[in-house]
Amino acid sequence: MTTRRDFLSTASLAATGFALAPLAACSQESPPPASNAAAAAPAETPFVGPLLKRKIPSTGESIPVIGMGTSGSFEVGRDEAARAPLREVLKRFVDAGASVIDTAPTYSSAEDALGDLVTEAKLRDRLFLATKLSGVSGIEEGRRQFGESLRRLRTDRIDLLQVHNLRDTRVQFALARELKQQGKVRLIGLTHYRDEAHAELADEMRALKPDFVQINYSVVSRGAERTIFPLARELGIAVMVNRAFEDGRLFAQVKGKPLPAWAIEIGADSWAQLLLKFVLSEATVTVVIPATSKPRNQSDNLKAGVGVMLDAKQREALVVAVG
Repeated sequence: MTTRRDFLSTASLAATGFALAPLAACSQESPPPASNAAAAAPAETPFVGPLLKRKIPSTGESIPVIGMGTSGSFEVGRDEAARAPLREVLKRFVDAGASVIDTAPTYSSAEDALGDLVTEAKLRDRLFLATKLSGVSGIEEGRRQFGESLRRLRTDRIDLLQVHNLRDTRVQFALARELKQQGKVRLIGLTHYRDEAHAELADEMRALKPDFVQINYSVVSRGAERTIFPLARELGIAVMVNRAFEDGRLFAQVKGKPLPAWAIEIGADSWAQLLLKFVLSEATVTVVIPATSKPRNQSDNLKAGVGVMLDAKQREALVVAVG
């Protein structure tokens, strides 16, 4: 799998004449080699906002379109060396005005690391925290897991509680609804990450009418356009997108390719920004949640949330360029 660590040392912008900024992949990334000037990464440019915001239909509140996932990137346990860059990742995220962070109790130590770092930096009131009822069966098992999530995240409330991957869906969603009524949860949702689950997810959307649905969507995985997005518009459900980079595999497909000449017209100077802007150019998408453990890549991700998105012609051109 090609991620930023492979890509940065070889990518260039010969077609447009300016250097290619670093790309966001999944969470396990390394800095590029710096053995010579040609291989060195270009100077980092600062993020200039503000981030675009979109409304959650069920409440009318607006949230920034760039969020952050924690699978892989925050699964660092208590390793201080691994936690150190995450402090800057969080700082850049919040300083840019971003707020939505998605995690799960089944992402090994991600909830623990996130809870510790958020508490340490006193950031809780500036964040929209989303976690999940994940891999459990029955009300009591779900209730215990939720209590553990509160403890691990070091908070007394969750902004969005999601039933993960349609496991024990009706029972866990009933629990999520109960917790919402108790004021421990503000919003409730359903998640999945695979195209073959879209039909089942659509059925549950119709039956349960959640506040949010989280689903996979990217330039090469467009099934949500046919099923999930139209239904979300019809029912007034917010959409959170995961796997916008296909777990980093999209970078192998663009390795060695210059950015399209039109990228500069929409203010994009990296493939990561184009891939995220593709997702956000679907107006039904409320927020996208790329994960990273690298501060530089966090800034790159955030830049996708400003300026204009792709028009229909540019979307199709990107599909061809990546394919």
